[in-house]
Amino acid sequence: QVQLVESGGGLVQTGDSLRLSCAASVSTFYYYTMGWFRQAPGKEREFVAAISWGSGSTRYKDSVKGRFTISRDNAKNTVYLQMNVLKPEDTANYYCAAAGGLDCSGYECDDGRDYAYWGQGTQVTVSS
Repeated sequence: QVQLVESGGGLVQTGDSLRLSCAASVSTFYYYTMGWFRQAPGKEREFVAAISWGSGSTRYKDSVKGRFTISRDNAKNTVYLQMNVLKPEDTANYYCAAAGGLDCSGYECDDGRDYAYWGQGTQVTVSS
């Protein structure tokens, strides 16, 4: 069982930055592909970013490319999402997710059904 705890959300203004963190309670964190997803009120959950186990290759939703950066610190069992130039449309509850051994080679790793473990979410609100 993997427990994921997100932190770092908040209320910011357009153009501001936030860094989300997700701490995982698993000793084999290195072998988990980690993803960030978000869900706005009344909308479907959507993929934001992923970072693979091993190579650390990354994937992003097109609308966040160049603004968001996903990274991981395997020594701390933590994945981060640095969000810059935030826009009101980024407002959502952000969820961290983990997928054991998910291979992102030739695959976007953007399907939530591939992720077995999910955090409780952290709210990000961007005011205009």
